[in-house]
Amino acid sequence: MRQTQRLRVYGRVQGVFFRESMRIQAQALGVTGWVRNRRDGSLEAMIQGSAERVAAIVEWAREGPAGARVERVELSPGEGEYATFTREPTV
Repeated sequence: MRQTQRLRVYGRVQGVFFRESMRIQAQALGVTGWVRNRRDGSLEAMIQGSAERVAAIVEWAREGPAGARVERVELSPGEGEYATFTREPTV
């Protein structure tokens, strides 16, 4: 069963290649959706896939790439249909 989760990641998550690293990780896991920076310094992502694959990318996001310092990850139900995983512009 496919699920969709919205993630907000807080901490030192911008300027450390978090978006590109997440895109690569999502592709490796077969997860679809998008990731973008927020003007408040956080990172937001919409993740879609099987429960186990979504759980795997959420677990990855709790650490992030080298150089990131994740303070917390907030999860909420997501929406939409996604065919690929993309990097989106900052909002």
